[in-house]
Amino acid sequence: MKVIVECDGGSRGNPGPAGYGAVVWSADRESVLAEARSAIGTATNNVAEYRGLIAGLESAAQTGATEVEVRMDSKLIVEQMAGRWRVKHPDLAALHRQAADLARRFEHITYSWIPREQNSYADRLANEAMDAAAGEATPTEVVTNPAGWTGAKGAPTRLLLLRHGQTPLSVERRYSGRGNPELTELGSRQAGAAAKYLGDRGGIDAVIASPLQRAYDTAAAAASTLGRDVVVDDDLIETDFGAWEGLTFSEASQRDPELHRRWLKDTSVPPPGGESFDAVATRVHRAQRRIVEEHAGQTVLIVSHVTPIKTLLRLALDAGPAMLYRLHLDLASLSIAEFYPDGAASVRLVNQTAYL
Repeated sequence: MKVIVECDGGSRGNPGPAGYGAVVWSADRESVLAEARSAIGTATNNVAEYRGLIAGLESAAQTGATEVEVRMDSKLIVEQMAGRWRVKHPDLAALHRQAADLARRFEHITYSWIPREQNSYADRLANEAMDAAAGEATPTEVVTNPAGWTGAKGAPTRLLLLRHGQTPLSVERRYSGRGNPELTELGSRQAGAAAKYLGDRGGIDAVIASPLQRAYDTAAAAASTLGRDVVVDDDLIETDFGAWEGLTFSEASQRDPELHRRWLKDTSVPPPGGESFDAVATRVHRAQRRIVEEHAGQTVLIVSHVTPIKTLLRLALDAGPAMLYRLHLDLASLSIAEFYPDGAASVRLVNQTAYL
């Protein structure tokens, strides 16, 4: 499916109160499929323009687009994204990489410059966002799908789902549940790389983490770059693997061969002395409902573990339990799920690791 993305960004003062707007049109430009706008605090015009492009590409991906025609009134961004101009400013380089990563998700993408008067829809959204940044309106990110595929209404709560970095147990591929190993040196670097990426991305309203040290330390690195505190949520803790804690797959299989086989197929079966995936789903769903209620319409970074993150993605997709066994999530990977006020949900990203 082909779509047209028009986006804009601006700053009143350059740098000054800044915001962006983006709209996704059908290929015939007759229907609005999605739109987004957000105040981003104090920033330059070019930063705001890139943020608008990123929001537009994210919204296009959500519609299921495979081919995208990007139209902007920023000659700089168009030429840099088309590869004809170099990106020299470090603040723009990180945003350019993020936009390029998103662009690679489409089968075909083009960039065109248009006069400002032909970009009026996105310009209006950007100005509404700048009003918010200047304190003239509520500074809330708004993402809507007026004629979208899901029919979802209202601004979603966006959950950025970050898995913790490497630990000694993950190096040896051992079951790591309620044990509390610290990050390895590589794990700390992974946490730092994710933190830098999220800091450059910005727009995160809260940081929530599992109480286990590996998740908390990964969250703390990100929170430091974002100027946020880390809130601990016990419901986001990893599965209790009971007697299998610290064992490899083969060791657990040899210890309890029949139980291990059943556990790999049935989410209601717990490890000996441990917790079933169904029990994990119950508490993670409880956390999801609580977070969405407390952070309605906001963007929240959740730093947790494989099973809770898979469970949140499963909830967003309304998928069956088999998904837990088929989905792979790398260490320090980022996934994104959105939950709407009307009960609808969507998944925007799974297992991104390009920043590592």
